[in-house]
Amino acid sequence: MDFDFKSILDLIKAFPDEKTCMDYLAEMRWNGQVVSPFDETSKVYTMKDGRFMCKNTKKYFNAKVGTIFEDTKIPLIKWFMALYIFSSHKKGVSSHQLAKDIDVTQKTAWFMLHRLRFAFNTDSFKKQFDGITEIDETFIGGAEKNKHANKKTKSTQGRSVDTKAPVLGMKDRVTGQVKVFAVPNTKSESLMPLIKKSIKEGSIVITDEYRTYDILGWKYIHGRVNHSAKEYVNGKFHTNGIENFWSHLKRGIDGIYHWVSVPHLQAYVNEYALRYNTRKMTTSGRFDLVLANTTGRLTYKVLIK
Repeated sequence: MDFDFKSILDLIKAFPDEKTCMDYLAEMRWNGQVVSPFDETSKVYTMKDGRFMCKNTKKYFNAKVGTIFEDTKIPLIKWFMALYIFSSHKKGVSSHQLAKDIDVTQKTAWFMLHRLRFAFNTDSFKKQFDGITEIDETFIGGAEKNKHANKKTKSTQGRSVDTKAPVLGMKDRVTGQVKVFAVPNTKSESLMPLIKKSIKEGSIVITDEYRTYDILGWKYIHGRVNHSAKEYVNGKFHTNGIENFWSHLKRGIDGIYHWVSVPHLQAYVNEYALRYNTRKMTTSGRFDLVLANTTGRLTYKVLIK
């Protein structure tokens, strides 16, 4: 099967029933080579009713088992519609709006969106950057200057995390891809392990003048711009690319979600990172990418914990 849909109407025509959805999920997940979620080494038999049986464990399963769709009572077509709406909207969609669009409760829509964000954390964009990488950090949360006088918090300027949540970002200039991490603070012990994991040693990295980045010169070719001195470009050195992503992230959160909690912040930055990294893909291409990476479960109990 090879579907190319450009609208939600095309999507509904492509997937008219549960069987079509299930067959497509199986193709995206296994690409013709079904693997047992109970024993990857086992031979798998296809049953007459469309299910599969794991030879070693004698357990039956379908394409939903071991994915974000396992045990769901919601028809797959509604999941497909949710994925289409969620992934194709440039800034995302709120649970209130999705609930109206696919006719589920707001609580159900909220849980569905978090399961989809779980799938957005795909391995496709986790390879180490080895070109020129821009590194920067930003803070998510309301600006003190925009708050009423009785709601302002003292001594929260600069890099304070009392009322704002820090996020570390990296952008590879060669691929145009970003990696983004919610961090507890912007100290060296929080940032350096993520940078080392994400960028190949010996690569060129570009940062601003923040002192935490001083030690990058030991492992990387380190270029800098001095923002505090109103310097935003120093030859080929600048962080304009990752700062452009920050504008997308903050406009999306402010405009669609208005506020996100710190425990769920990584899920939200994953959402915007994947949407940004797939900005040149077609709608159906992005849909297939996420559908092929739905392995893994996120239960409601774990989510709210």
